[in-house]
Amino acid sequence: MKIYTKTGDQGTTALFGGTRVPKHHIRIDSYGTVDELNAWLGLLRDQPMHQEGKETLMHIQEKLFTVGAILATDPQKATLKNGRERLNIPRIKDADIAFLEGAIDRMDAQLPPMTHFILPGGHTTVSYCHLARTVCRRAERMATLLHENEPFDPEVLRYLNRLSDYLFVLSRKLSLDLGGEEVKWIPEKGV
Repeated sequence: MKIYTKTGDQGTTALFGGTRVPKHHIRIDSYGTVDELNAWLGLLRDQPMHQEGKETLMHIQEKLFTVGAILATDPQKATLKNGRERLNIPRIKDADIAFLEGAIDRMDAQLPPMTHFILPGGHTTVSYCHLARTVCRRAERMATLLHENEPFDPEVLRYLNRLSDYLFVLSRKLSLDLGGEEVKWIPEKGV
């Protein structure tokens, strides 16, 4: 199978279900940003960290393929006239969100209380984690815009929101584990 099809040479691409849309369509931006996030998580997973963190990131990367598939599906082509699903796409479930919440709670229990905003940085691995978090937030913003215009399963929005929370707490845990400095943001007075 060849990697190039030439079908996108005129600036369009096909969604799951066959509908063609411009490559700048919000649906493409949405799942493209999820793909970018997945690449950042792969880079993060390749950095020094505890094995549980690596395994959790691998699990999240697999879930992001599900998120991408949901976002890449034309909702009008996803179901048959009898209401049955036409495409066999997995779903994001409550258990997937609970998985992230459990990981957040376990890490948070090991961290000092947060009393200030924290500046990204302190260690290369921590910085990669913050980059992934910001891409996750962008994916969430794009997905909410898409959802506003072409609704899809709202569990995807919950998952992306919780994932950005997970990545923030992971950045703090990595900072602790790797001996990175957690720099608190203290606003200038009188400015």
